[in-house]
Amino acid sequence: MSIRITAATTARILRQLVTDRRTVALILLVPALLLTLLRHVMDSDPAVFDRVGLVMLGVFPFISMFLVTSVAMLRERTGGTLERMLTTPLNKLDLLLGYGIAFAVAAGVQAAIAATVAYRLLGLDTAGSPWLIGALAVANAVLGVAVGLFLSAFATSEFQAVQFMPAVVLPQLLLCGLIWPRDEMAGWLQGASEVMPLTYAVEALTEVGANTGMTRTLWVDLAVVLGVALLALVLGAATLRRRTD
Repeated sequence: MSIRITAATTARILRQLVTDRRTVALILLVPALLLTLLRHVMDSDPAVFDRVGLVMLGVFPFISMFLVTSVAMLRERTGGTLERMLTTPLNKLDLLLGYGIAFAVAAGVQAAIAATVAYRLLGLDTAGSPWLIGALAVANAVLGVAVGLFLSAFATSEFQAVQFMPAVVLPQLLLCGLIWPRDEMAGWLQGASEVMPLTYAVEALTEVGANTGMTRTLWVDLAVVLGVALLALVLGAATLRRRTD
């Protein structure tokens, strides 16, 4: 792995990203618009929005980055770009780290916009710092990037890449505790939720929403989220194919 090559890869991906207006809109504008819609849906009970809106500030980056990166990497393979790049000194890990860093930067901008809209315009109120919530949103985005890059290796078309959304993301949304408390689920569902990274991402956000400082649970949850992201990047580098036949 080379820092110089990783940095160059990151810069290339960022240049490609800013020229794709639809992707920019998906990353930067859609989360804020969805939060606005959610706020009006829950207009009669702002306290519910404080709980759900806080969690969605972290969930939206995970979903959007998962979708964008899985499709983007598949395009690199199907278009032959990846095969050409890997004939150079570029290492697979350089490529995946470049993707991770580039989309982490995009996630930082996304989190800043969404948090500003939520706190300044929609009246979101939490015990924890908005800056900490923004940092968790970026961590969740990195997790989405890493998982998306890893799973893209198993897709042969953009349609198949999108199909991973209901197969991988939706079960985590259902079991993470956002819709129903985990301790009130059937025992086997609680066990399943404990191996899903989004469970820890949601728990970390809930901790920030209820506490003014960093708690032990928050540190553990953050370590799990970042650990799974790192593992997914390593597995992605090991399974990444030069092209899709």
